[in-house]
Amino acid sequence: MNITASTLRNFLLAAFGTSLLLYSCQKTKETSDEAATDPTLDNIVFETPNGWPAPVYNFEDNRLSKEGFKLGRALFFEPMLSSDNTISCGSCHQPFAAFAQIGHNISHGVADRIGIRNSPSMFNLNWHSSFFWDGHVNHIEDQPLAPITNPVEMDESMENIIKKLEQSEHYRAMFKDAFGSEEITDRKIFKAMAQFMGMLVSSNAKYDKYVRNEAGGSFAQAELDGLHTFRNKCSGCHTEPLFSDFSLRNNGLSLVLNSQGTVDLGAGSITPSDSSRYYKFKVPSLRNLKFTAPYMHDGRFTTIDEVLQHYSSGVQQTHNLDPLLTNGISLSSKEQQDLKAFLGTLDDESFVTDIRFKEPR
Repeated sequence: MNITASTLRNFLLAAFGTSLLLYSCQKTKETSDEAATDPTLDNIVFETPNGWPAPVYNFEDNRLSKEGFKLGRALFFEPMLSSDNTISCGSCHQPFAAFAQIGHNISHGVADRIGIRNSPSMFNLNWHSSFFWDGHVNHIEDQPLAPITNPVEMDESMENIIKKLEQSEHYRAMFKDAFGSEEITDRKIFKAMAQFMGMLVSSNAKYDKYVRNEAGGSFAQAELDGLHTFRNKCSGCHTEPLFSDFSLRNNGLSLVLNSQGTVDLGAGSITPSDSSRYYKFKVPSLRNLKFTAPYMHDGRFTTIDEVLQHYSSGVQQTHNLDPLLTNGISLSSKEQQDLKAFLGTLDDESFVTDIRFKEPR
């Protein structure tokens, strides 16, 4: 068969046009899919869930925006915030673990340096009046500075971090989008990170649907019995709906040596001359326990069963023991099982799978 030059040219043009059309359709589909699956492309809005108390932090002096949130998210997962460029906030606060850490009872920092405490989970932070196990920071915008400058965590200075970020065209552009200027300051860094961290709201567990009388919120009998036991015996410290009053308390753990060979004084380590604060640690939320093992400030308990057994029969009469725990908490075997069933209703699958909170690629 003879093919003329004109016929061949028309064939090639048609093929090229078809390929271009297919490529264009593919890119349009990719863009459309990205917009459909990544809610960060929509407006970022903070809302207090119905029935919840007013938050401590409400972005009044830190205007929440999509650009600020995305910058804060990038910084949260940025290893340049550490001295050897290997550790980010997200290294110890993993989204799939409700921003706690899987695999370590205590945190590991730069050069695999070992800390003394378990990495606490991070969600509903806007309601926190203090941060860290010992409560030594009282503002969400100041919180990142402590791990960044801690010699066994990220071991870096803000001066060096700013120099590293200034060398990145990508970050200069992100700061301009978020704050209107390429200038990078520590305060802008902390405000952006507060936008990301403040948006980490977990309020869609089975319990929340039960309270809101929504589909998917029907409790089994064991869960109802567990809720009754919880309200009678646990709610003095773990107040609904946040499941913590965020106070500092001594919950009667045995005094053991930590990785540095000392007994952790908790809040007393901040004010060692004040023995009234010894062995007091911040009351953690009971939400998302399925994702956040191990438990306690030093990760000594690997299961919820161990935690319940501690309160039932293992509370130690140590200095500053919380008065609510003077005699421990009497829990029958059935009550412990019912409590476990109820605590499972506080696990928020939608939170740990929320694409907005994952590390950007």
